[in-house]
Amino acid sequence: MNSYLVKLVYQIVCGDGQHMPQFDEQLRFLAAQDEKEALHKGRYIGVQEEEIFYNNRQQMVQWKFINVSEIYSLDELSDGAEVFSQIREIDDPHSYCSFVHHKAAQLLRQPASFTIQTA
Repeated sequence: MNSYLVKLVYQIVCGDGQHMPQFDEQLRFLAAQDEKEALHKGRYIGVQEEEIFYNNRQQMVQWKFINVSEIYSLDELSDGAEVFSQIREIDDPHSYCSFVHHKAAQLLRQPASFTIQTA
């Protein structure tokens, strides 16, 4: 078995969709024999985790799976290798930098931990 990071992309549509387009990019850890199996597993997870619900304004919210856009073999990565990059266009750079510093301070107080659950 090999280890992969797979990027799943979802489109988030709220109500009639007349809003700034939103996309959620998620990196998921997968164990697979090869990249082809990692791609199929990623697509399966993406479809299984599509969701429709109503927000607090009673608007329908849809998380639509778009596709797997990237696969990274963890066996080929070395210390410090880049596995994800995203360029954002921000209206208020000062607020964004403050937000990043706030998130970093939270990590110092209580290190982030997460559990990946597999079926």
